[in-house]
Amino acid sequence: MKNFIERWKNHGYEKGEMQIFWLQFLRDVLKISEPEKFIQFEVPVKLKHTNFIDAFFPKTKVIVEQKSLNKNIEDENFSAYQQAQKYISGLPVSMHPQKIIVCNFKEFLIFDMETLGSPTKILLEELPIRYNEFKFLIEQQKNPQIEISLKAGEITKKILNIINQNYKNSSEENKIFANKLCTRFIFCLYADAAGIFQNSQFSNFLNPLNEQIARENLEKLFEILSTPIEKRDEDLSETFSNFPYVNGRLFDEKIKIPKITSELKFYLFAKPTDLPNFDWSKINPTIYGSVFESLFASTNDKKTSEDKKIAEVEKIFRRESGIHYTTIKNIHKVIDPLFLDDLNAEFISCKKNREKLLALQEKISQLKFLDPACGSGNFLTETFVSLRRLENEILRELGDGEIKISVSQFYGIELNNFAVELAKLALWISELQMLGETQKILRKNLKPLPLKNFANIFEGNALKIDWKNICPQPNFIFGNPPFVGHQWRTPSQVEDMKIAFHDLDKHGKLDYVCAWYNKAADFIHGTKIECAFVSTNSITQGESVRVLWQFLFDKITINFACRTFKWDSESADKAHVHCVIIGFANFSREQKIIFDGDKKIFAKNINGYLQNAPNIFIENRGNPPKNFPKMTKGSQPTDGGNLILSEDEKNILLKKFPDAERFVKIFIGAEEFLHNKKRFCLWLVDAEPSEIKNFPPIYERIKKVADFRKNSKTKSVRDAAATPTIFTQIRQPKNNFLVIPAMSSCRRTFLPIGFLDSKIIASNQLYMLPDADLFLFGILSSKIHMDWTKIVCGRLEVDLRYSPAIYNNFPFPEVDKNLREKISATAEKILEVRKKYPKSSLADLYDENLMPKDLRDAHKKNDENILSAYGFENLSDEEILSALMTLHKNLTEK
Repeated sequence: MKNFIERWKNHGYEKGEMQIFWLQFLRDVLKISEPEKFIQFEVPVKLKHTNFIDAFFPKTKVIVEQKSLNKNIEDENFSAYQQAQKYISGLPVSMHPQKIIVCNFKEFLIFDMETLGSPTKILLEELPIRYNEFKFLIEQQKNPQIEISLKAGEITKKILNIINQNYKNSSEENKIFANKLCTRFIFCLYADAAGIFQNSQFSNFLNPLNEQIARENLEKLFEILSTPIEKRDEDLSETFSNFPYVNGRLFDEKIKIPKITSELKFYLFAKPTDLPNFDWSKINPTIYGSVFESLFASTNDKKTSEDKKIAEVEKIFRRESGIHYTTIKNIHKVIDPLFLDDLNAEFISCKKNREKLLALQEKISQLKFLDPACGSGNFLTETFVSLRRLENEILRELGDGEIKISVSQFYGIELNNFAVELAKLALWISELQMLGETQKILRKNLKPLPLKNFANIFEGNALKIDWKNICPQPNFIFGNPPFVGHQWRTPSQVEDMKIAFHDLDKHGKLDYVCAWYNKAADFIHGTKIECAFVSTNSITQGESVRVLWQFLFDKITINFACRTFKWDSESADKAHVHCVIIGFANFSREQKIIFDGDKKIFAKNINGYLQNAPNIFIENRGNPPKNFPKMTKGSQPTDGGNLILSEDEKNILLKKFPDAERFVKIFIGAEEFLHNKKRFCLWLVDAEPSEIKNFPPIYERIKKVADFRKNSKTKSVRDAAATPTIFTQIRQPKNNFLVIPAMSSCRRTFLPIGFLDSKIIASNQLYMLPDADLFLFGILSSKIHMDWTKIVCGRLEVDLRYSPAIYNNFPFPEVDKNLREKISATAEKILEVRKKYPKSSLADLYDENLMPKDLRDAHKKNDENILSAYGFENLSDEEILSALMTLHKNLTEK
């Protein structure tokens, strides 16, 4: 380290020596043996023109803006820092930095992008005693703001529970009082910690009081906090008169206060032992509010007969998710492309122009935002904070000015009363925190109280409320409405769907979240309002695309979309939900964008599958393309397991009754086919009654089949009790046949399909193509067909659900005899290579980490022939899918 300091003392040139400096810094100061694995240089970022980030640490998400030795990096406006900040809008959200370092070889300024406070300054000569402060470059650091916010959520939950217990009964009115009292307490604790109440005024007021006096004095205090100073009684004691006027409607309503027990005061004022640096003023309001989202996952009217079902859903959700919150990163995946990227770009373009900066500030202050499923307000809070930070940058450029953006621009609708109260609280705290940041920029004191604005959060069912009564003319509508599959919907949610889909009868199997899309589509008709919702990815898969988007595209167009990703939490017990984000309006933006991981795809059109392709809708066609065999499911036993035998059961039966062998067949479903597992069935299609009676174990099984079918809720199954010796659905081909598993992993590049002998019975978990040839096998084994399947199929979790609709709608290429023979030959080669690995299952062979090279090469050759058949040789995967969808559209129109 000493040599490093000596070498760079009094010299350093930005362009020529930056890379050497940082590689040596990692090697000599942080003792990293292979520093090039941690840092990237000259990372391109697309703004108006391609710019380059000096250095970037991808694992820990740190941007370095390097300047030469004599460059002043602490100038009045931190211009070097602002230059680095400018790059963020051109980066994928997943690469947005957690910290920015500005360096001129002799000093380092470290900016934290979470807190956005003053930078940490470290001098070159201080490295021997402060080098540990750079560990964030190579190690993921715990964010203290996140820890404090999560702990605040836990404490709040405990406080609320105690307040509820302290009321004499748990009436609905008392629950509402408890919610309001809890949020008042948290505001006062925050005001104490942030110095808004002087000298821990609230703690000193309440802590020493006994139970009865505390109750009476709190009632009086809340009245005082909602009364302007000039309207207070002149003879008011100092205990009350020294409290400031708060306003914001937080303390206006008179509420019943329960007993204030010592246990309650303990949780109000004690420092948590596991987080000794806990400080209410350090919470992140976005994270703090959304900690409670898991509690509201299935919020409904609990006074109906649906209680039991709702409670069970909530119990499962809470058990699986634990306490968690929506990450700020994921919120920005919605609000950045919806409006924030454009506003940031506009700010950059009008820097140094006072009139334009003032006009931009005024424009932002007039915008209105509506979240019609706002929960605890995390989307609204993060939007407010982001816009206020942008306003602060405008004020920094101007050098003076006043705050114009207010929480009164933000509107929310939420069904849960406590969530409503938390959303208001989070916005108020955000307003106070951002005021503190503005003070630093303008270098003058700004009075935090009284609150001058009101948080417009309303309690109610967003699908039954007229949004015009909440926010008549919002500019943007966004949020994360609840996801509930049709099988989990309660009767009241079914009714909500009917109201929202007043103009679409066939909405029954759509996810509950779809109701917000149609309600929004109706609301924005004839306006310039833009919307973006987080949704379960099921609405862009399978049958949902045809039902939902064929209907919605008459009203709206998709302007941007984020393809499937995990909407995760930062808790130890993560709750992963696979989501998409869809931004829409009833007009088309000039530039449509699809976000796919770190990729940004500029699109001409975004269809219901979130592809840059024409709008296509996969119909449940019953017939395949001309000259191709019909696909059917395998045979279905519906037998309670009594016609199915394990290998041991088969061996026991045949050991005692060897003549029964002709009635025992190999029985293969998707699991057996993919994993080389063995299962058998009783195939009694041609058996005479007298033969069956000669085998008592078989006869006993037949009786059990009859009993099982008689007790079914399905009439067709009950009717089949009259023929218990045979499967309820028999579709076994007479000749050898090609099979495709009904379920398959999405992680494979190719569908693992194959031929079966006609003597093997295929279950209903396989799709069959009788009389299929090698040409068809080659096409269906191709990457093109797998990519098509991944886009248009339904899903179970992330696994693919194959169906005849995928096959029947697939646009097969038109080929001549020569090309058909070539594809048949490469298809046969795939089968030959498979035979070289008799001990490996198809699941093994098609595991992306285990697939043998010769099998991969065989598939590659097969794909080359198929690409040639389509004329797709020089297209990217994205272009191929677009071309396939165009081909499908043309064939359908014909």
